[in-house]
Parts: sequence; C-alpha cells; structure tokens
Amino acid sequence: MDVSKFKQLPLLGILRGIGSEDLGPLLETVESAGLKTIEITMNTKDAARLIRKAVTLSKNRLTIGAGTVLDIKDLKIALNAGATFIVMPVLIRDVMEYCVKNRIPVFPGALTPQEIHTAWLAGATMVKVFPSNFFGPLYFKEIKGPFNDVQLLACGGVTSKNLGAYFTYGAGAVSFGASVFKKEWLCQKDFHKIGRSIKGYIQEFKAFKTVSPIL
Repeated sequence: MDVSKFKQLPLLGILRGIGSEDLGPLLETVESAGLKTIEITMNTKDAARLIRKAVTLSKNRLTIGAGTVLDIKDLKIALNAGATFIVMPVLIRDVMEYCVKNRIPVFPGALTPQEIHTAWLAGATMVKVFPSNFFGPLYFKEIKGPFNDVQLLACGGVTSKNLGAYFTYGAGAVSFGASVFKKEWLCQKDFHKIGRSIKGYIQEFKAFKTVSPIL
C-alpha cells in the first residue's frame, strides 16, 4: 500500500462473507465507481484465495488488504496471498510488531482514548476507531484535542450522509462494508446499486475536500 495515495482518496471498502463468484464483478464495480482501496476480511471463507484472486484480477489498479487479522498465522497467510496492508479489530501485539518491523501499513482497532494512544505509540499507520457509530463524529473532535497528531480511521456506521462530519471532526479516513456491499444486493447480483452507493461516498468526500482543501 502506498499510504500517500490512500490519503488522496481515504475511503476503504470492506468485503466480508463474499463468494468467489461475486469477486470479479465486485472488483469491476469498485474500480468503475472510482474506489481505490479494499480489504477482504480473514473470517471470510477462502479469504486467502479471494485475496490472491483479487490481486491478480485488479492488476495493481486496486490496493488489496486483509481485514479481521487476529493472529500471526492469519497475518502471514494474508501477506503470502498478496495483501499489502493489514486491518485489525483490536491491537494485537505480535501482529502489530511484525507489521511495523517489516514496514507493512497496519490499522489496529481501538475505541477508548487509552486504547487509541497505545495503538498509535505502537506504530499504527492509522488507528481504526471501532465501532465509531456508538460515539459518532464529535468523538473524533474530542480525541483530536489531546491527540492532534494521531491519524484516525472511522469504522462502523459511516454513511455518505455523515462522512463529511467524520472528516470535519478529525478522521483521516473512513471505511464502509455492509452498508454498501449489502447481502441482498449481492444475492440479486445488483452490482449497479453497489456502484451507485460507492459513488455517493466518493462524491461526498470530494465535496468535503472542496470546502476543506487542507485535508
């Protein structure tokens, strides 16, 4: 992952529980909609095979990472499959240390001020504030008060309608999963709706950036 490029469009799509037959159309949809970065969670069936296939199909047009990495075993499986960044729901020390040592972008999850501070000091590329929806955008403003240098990724409950608020109050990036990659849309093979939803997020981010170009 080129972190500087990610920060130009700091939106992360989360693919969880998808089938192999949907991966190709999903990647085409993601790319045509303009999204650049996705993670495939390791608790998805055949996650390693899906990551490997995604890397092959995207041909470097998309940045592919692994999410829900819970131990060193899953970390190495994900990296061997071609994942270029790692996302965790919490801070897992040995996974974190391996990523930092090997300069692999890593996004550990945290929620409380203490957890966020600890994850940042451990070497996080960004700290994934999860689940963000329980405290909302204003929580980011409070966190950025004492921890102004900490880079934060909002995860959980981010929509195209509140995306701008998260960025306004201090998020450096946001992620979205089931709200866009809906099970019913996948079951119906309605990739058009998925693409339209992704475009909504991108349009809202660009609108925010126009108003706040310092991001």
